[in-house]
Amino acid sequence: MTNLISRLFGAFASIAFPQAIQSFINRVYVAIFHIDLSEFEESKNFTTLNKLFTRRLKSPRPFDTTPNVLISPTDSLITESAQTSQHRALQIKGMAYDINELLGEQIPQNTEFAYINLYLSPRDYHRYHAPCDMQIEEIRYFGGELLPVHIPALKKFANLFVRNERIVLKASMQNGKRLYFVAVGALNVGSIVFHCEPKIQTNAKRGNETYTYATPITIKKGEELGMFNMGSTIVLFIEDFTPHIHSGTKVQYAQTLGILA
Repeated sequence: MTNLISRLFGAFASIAFPQAIQSFINRVYVAIFHIDLSEFEESKNFTTLNKLFTRRLKSPRPFDTTPNVLISPTDSLITESAQTSQHRALQIKGMAYDINELLGEQIPQNTEFAYINLYLSPRDYHRYHAPCDMQIEEIRYFGGELLPVHIPALKKFANLFVRNERIVLKASMQNGKRLYFVAVGALNVGSIVFHCEPKIQTNAKRGNETYTYATPITIKKGEELGMFNMGSTIVLFIEDFTPHIHSGTKVQYAQTLGILA
């Protein structure tokens, strides 16, 4: 049912209503969610609600270009930030899950990661960027549910990230260590887009898919990776990394999250 609701909402958000009506819809949305448009076009300039959701920054944000500095890929709330233990991570305090299930891979027993859960609310900038220089070796798509991912839902539904539709990027970083970039679908997310792999069609009643690249896809830090059509969650798993940011912190894309080993 949540998948159907999300498809219907996505269809509505893609309709270009007459200008006066669309401008009104946009103003109401901005007012309800207290959206700050100071870095974006005025709400009246967006011809659909989806274009307002997926708005681009008018000017690039500066970030620390030092190779071992990891930056936030999104504007978001950090709901959890810690180290995995026996390949388990928290979706929220008291609710752990197996990262092997989430990633679709059996991680070697002696390998643990730092993880950061970044929740994008409906008011946030919905595009996501590379947190560091990346060599993408594989992209995995997992069909699933589209349950909400806000904090009340994280406390209610066990294995929420594993149950929901998601896309997993498996990449190596400039230091040779592993990075997993996981985009988790949610209620009212019409689609999850990754520019480097347009064949992936989300929320389309499809099974799992894997795309492996003999020549890895090179992505530079800060480069736009894709976007959510509505809010959702990014989960980062970073090998040999200690986050400098804590749960409950609001961050913006380009803000420093910590230093790579």
